[in-house]
Amino acid sequence: MNKILSNTKGDRWIWLIVILLSAISLLAVYSSTGTLAYKKGVGVESILFKHLMMVVGGIALMYISHKLDYRYYAGISKLLMIVTIPLLLYTLVFGAHINNASRWISIPGTGLSFQTSDLAKLALITYLARTLSRKQENIKDVKQSFIPIMGAVCVVFILIALANLSTALMLFGVSILLLIIGRISIKQIGITCLAGAVLLAGVIFLGPRRHTYISRMHTFMHPDKANADKSFQSDHAKIAIATGGLFGKGLGHSQEKNYLPEAFSDEIYAVIIEECGLLGGLAIIGIYLFLLYRCIKIVTKAPKAFGALLAAGLSFSLTIQAFANMAVAVGLGPVTGVPLPLISMGGTSILFTSVAFGIILSVSRDIDEPKKVIVGEIKEVAIA
Repeated sequence: MNKILSNTKGDRWIWLIVILLSAISLLAVYSSTGTLAYKKGVGVESILFKHLMMVVGGIALMYISHKLDYRYYAGISKLLMIVTIPLLLYTLVFGAHINNASRWISIPGTGLSFQTSDLAKLALITYLARTLSRKQENIKDVKQSFIPIMGAVCVVFILIALANLSTALMLFGVSILLLIIGRISIKQIGITCLAGAVLLAGVIFLGPRRHTYISRMHTFMHPDKANADKSFQSDHAKIAIATGGLFGKGLGHSQEKNYLPEAFSDEIYAVIIEECGLLGGLAIIGIYLFLLYRCIKIVTKAPKAFGALLAAGLSFSLTIQAFANMAVAVGLGPVTGVPLPLISMGGTSILFTSVAFGIILSVSRDIDEPKKVIVGEIKEVAIA
């Protein structure tokens, strides 16, 4: 154990946050999967064990990815994009349909499936970080810089949005933030936003899930006129939060987890508030805010532009997803299928999230190691 701890590098606070969120996840999943276990005819412990294996696997992947030099990810960013786009296309046509959406690809022989959008997030963010950092000298050149960047953002956006609009919008927003940090001109950013708006309109009014998107927006904007079946999830999430009070009903005592269709995933934050109260909900918000603070410190101190852009993109992606999930749970947004990072029960999404944390830690290693080299050189000079 001591050897493993001595080999963990990077921001220790982020390591602590990951372990804390993982522990919260195990408690929340154990508490919220009773109905799911009953429907499947298995024990809650069986579901918890599978989730525990994913959490352990995620921490292992985070450890491995944080040991790699983050510059390695620049080298494979183009390959990731080349692999991701066909996978997104394949998912739209042949992907497994779950909850009326084709977002998953089954992994043969494992019984597992993964959302290709999770891979697309890593691919696009690493590609943008690499491209923006390498083209700073001619960053305003339309042909060499802007068209490849805008093309990548728009292609990935439309391929994800056709099946998963909420994830596509969050990734598009993160991409725009990276363009701003990468010194792309305001005019070019405006053109990218305009292109995104046109694609968004096409998805909402012409896409295969247009009726679902329009229905969810109508339910959110006019809850008093919405059909009871369509507002069922959001209504019971609000009941869970309203009955939680300041201190909650206690772990395992949630009532709404028996009614919420995704109590262990999309609406796990509502269950946490019902059982741990407003204070528990605020504590979760505080953890994610502190995570963002630590990541921003890494971004500002990173010695290389690629590392700063990479850490910024991944950290913004994780925290925006977290606050989007919590906003939906408390009724500040329409129902989406976005999980709460490292807390919601999920299969491969936990693994991809853990890899993202590992890359951020790899960037933070680059901040600490130069200091150690400088200190070592000073000691050598002093001895001499």
